[in-house]
Amino acid sequence: MTQTVMAATPLARFGTASAALALPVGIFALLALMVLPIPALLLDIFFVLNIAISIAVLMVALNARRPLDFSSFPSVLLFATLMRLALNVASTRVVLVHGHEGGAAAGEVIESFAAFLVGGNFAVGLFVFAILMIINMIVITKGAGRVSEVSARFVLDALPGKQMAIDADIAAGLVTADEARERRREVTVEADFYGSMDGASKFVKGDAVAALLILGVNIIAGFAIGMISHGLSAAEAGEAYVTLAVGDALVAQVPALLLSIAAAAIVTRVSDQRDLAGQIGGQFADPRGWLPVALILGAVGVVPAMPQLFFLPGAAIAAAIWWHLKRRAAAPAPIIETTEEVSPDHIALADVADGTLVTIELGYGIVGLVDAAQGAPLITRITGIRKQLSRDLGFVLPQFRIRDSLDLAAQNYAVLMGGVSIARGSVRPGKMLAIDAGDVRPGHGLTGEPTRDPSFDCPALWIPPSARDHAVSEGFLVVDPASVIATHANQALLAEAHQLLGPDEVREWVDGLKARAPALVEAVTPDPLPLAALTRTLRALMADGIGLAHPQPLFTSLALALQRTADFDAVIDTVRADMAARLVARIAAPGESLKVITLDAGLESAILGGMIDPATGQPLIEPDCGSMIVREASRIADREGSPIALIVQPPVRRALATLLKTRAPRCLVLSIAELPAGQPIAVVGVIGAPDEAPELAPPAPEGLAA
Repeated sequence: MTQTVMAATPLARFGTASAALALPVGIFALLALMVLPIPALLLDIFFVLNIAISIAVLMVALNARRPLDFSSFPSVLLFATLMRLALNVASTRVVLVHGHEGGAAAGEVIESFAAFLVGGNFAVGLFVFAILMIINMIVITKGAGRVSEVSARFVLDALPGKQMAIDADIAAGLVTADEARERRREVTVEADFYGSMDGASKFVKGDAVAALLILGVNIIAGFAIGMISHGLSAAEAGEAYVTLAVGDALVAQVPALLLSIAAAAIVTRVSDQRDLAGQIGGQFADPRGWLPVALILGAVGVVPAMPQLFFLPGAAIAAAIWWHLKRRAAAPAPIIETTEEVSPDHIALADVADGTLVTIELGYGIVGLVDAAQGAPLITRITGIRKQLSRDLGFVLPQFRIRDSLDLAAQNYAVLMGGVSIARGSVRPGKMLAIDAGDVRPGHGLTGEPTRDPSFDCPALWIPPSARDHAVSEGFLVVDPASVIATHANQALLAEAHQLLGPDEVREWVDGLKARAPALVEAVTPDPLPLAALTRTLRALMADGIGLAHPQPLFTSLALALQRTADFDAVIDTVRADMAARLVARIAAPGESLKVITLDAGLESAILGGMIDPATGQPLIEPDCGSMIVREASRIADREGSPIALIVQPPVRRALATLLKTRAPRCLVLSIAELPAGQPIAVVGVIGAPDEAPELAPPAPEGLAA
């Protein structure tokens, strides 16, 4: 990439330098045309180039949406005029030097204009030239000059008012400093443009006068040179030189007329979102203007003395236009989506901020999972888990966003929450994931790419779809890549679900409860808990595993807890104790013994008597001690093959829950107060004891306090 940029830079500089040199070289070429003799062939080429440039200028002027879109027109008009005068000088030299040799001596373009346009009759050519001069100089140029003069005066008079309006908009905060600077620049350019056009119209007028004088010089000098130098008679000199002079004048006058029309079109434009053709066509599309035309032409056509062959067809055409425009106006207008034209340097907040809370990013190799042509399986799965999570958590989750990312490897994906990655994984498009959930027969013989299931960390194999039936028969759980991503996203979001709950979701949740139990809601919010405090409380309860799917008992427990204390931590502990059955149900079925582990009394006393975090008031667990607790809790949970509960004293529950939440997710930390009285338990281990406790023991919960 660096080499490409370095290689392109000299070329770009060369192109810029060439463009900068083009204008000075062109001006020196025009001066060379005036001074140096050039052959007739080169003169023909320059004449054609002059006509082409004039047509191009006229087309740009007609297609401009507003006058300032062609702000370089005054300078273009100057250079085009210089080119035409230089060609007049060069052609005069050729006509006077080689005119006696015949029409072809001055070039084929001059000969064609002299022979074809005026039929070889120089008297007719003189009259045609005179008429073109009158149209150009008296009508078009004079009118355009007057419009430019008045427009420049009005623009300059309005300049202070426009500047004050811009200053007022800045003071009111309606525009930014950059926008105000751009508007001031446009006002200045507009004033300069109309002032330049006022002076540029004098170029056109002077060019017309110069063309008239050059024609006179060519005629007089042609008679003199032909009769004196070449011994021609007056008739022969007139036929040779005057015909070529008239042809030369017409060749120059046609581009001059085109440029005059372009100048008039520019200065008479009114700023609009359409070009001149669209502006005129749109304003003539009113059907009310065509019916009188048809009626008047028809009335004139029925007069016996009038040529009915022309008026009546014209009336019919006008009537057809009226009927067509009337039907088009009566038809419903099509719905057109318009996009506001935005400056390239404008940056909106939406361009730099991602308002989506949950984003799933895909590598370029797996974007086919969201392709509508392939059924978009991932979108279907994501929609399903969003509905399921909303049902489990008790509030509507915000929309998820799925996008591709060049920062990921081709087959990788990432789940982001608030811009932070909470889960990453890799899938194999076109293959199936066979997961060993513990039911696979030994010696199954299934082969594939070994991997681990990203959701539950089970051994798995990526297999071709053709081996799916074989894998199912061997006891594997077989899922497609879209299900792998969706399940992984579900587990990651479930672990961080409390971060998805915001004030808007809480307000909607409370409004739904208020319709059923208004008195209960009034007992909690907005007094003593405003919306922000209620959001914080509910997020803390969700982080501890208490969902919002059943709001009425949760709100009842919260209302009772607030009657006892206003301390945040005490309210959370009270609600947890009241909702203990719901916590235990996460890891133990009804009637099933809850497998628990405890801390050795000495270890628990050491934690309680150790350092205290001054910010939270919670005990600080030393790193070596914390590592030992995590290791032992994970070992016992793996040995039992099912989730377990660590029962501790209430003051250390929060610190141990924070320690084990991510390091030993299969171990639920509960305080003694949160253990239901009628819940059967089975003590499966004691962390920190010299000897391991018996695997099954039925002591009552009161015995755990020892």
